[in-house]
Amino acid sequence: MTKSQTIKAHDLSFELMLSEEKILARVEEMGKELNERYVSKNPIFLGVLNGAFIFMADLARAFEGPCEVSFIKLSSYSGLESTGDVATVIGLTTDVENRHVIVVEDIIDTGKTMHDFLPVLKKMNPASVAFATFLLKPDAIKYEFPIDYIGFEIPNKFVIGYGLDYSEAARNLRGIYQLK
Repeated sequence: MTKSQTIKAHDLSFELMLSEEKILARVEEMGKELNERYVSKNPIFLGVLNGAFIFMADLARAFEGPCEVSFIKLSSYSGLESTGDVATVIGLTTDVENRHVIVVEDIIDTGKTMHDFLPVLKKMNPASVAFATFLLKPDAIKYEFPIDYIGFEIPNKFVIGYGLDYSEAARNLRGIYQLK
């Protein structure tokens, strides 16, 4: 993929915010942080589709111990805006009872999706639950819950790339681009 500073997705223009090199360096650091806590605990990395799939793959590869990988699909976005409603499109099929679960998100802005999902997950009696997000928009948070691992804090701007999309476009970009 191109390393251009400006790209177009559908009808909008975006400019580079985070380069591929910066992203991969931070994901490696996050993997080391997770190693310290989970290396001998065989955690389950629980990725939230679709946006977290690239981050999840890189994060799982940066983790050095045994682990398992599973996915759920929760949806709260339409186009550029959050709908305010969280829909479970694909539910959790992995048994997490007495297991260490690391929920892997691409981006947390209002926090509603994970705030609503956490009680559902806790009913399944995991040994522990941690949240790892690639991006966090602290100025947009409306629902509080513990976020244990944060890749980058960014302003409350719409972003694409590295798994994040604009109406399904641009997930394959290697960097993060913000709306111009």
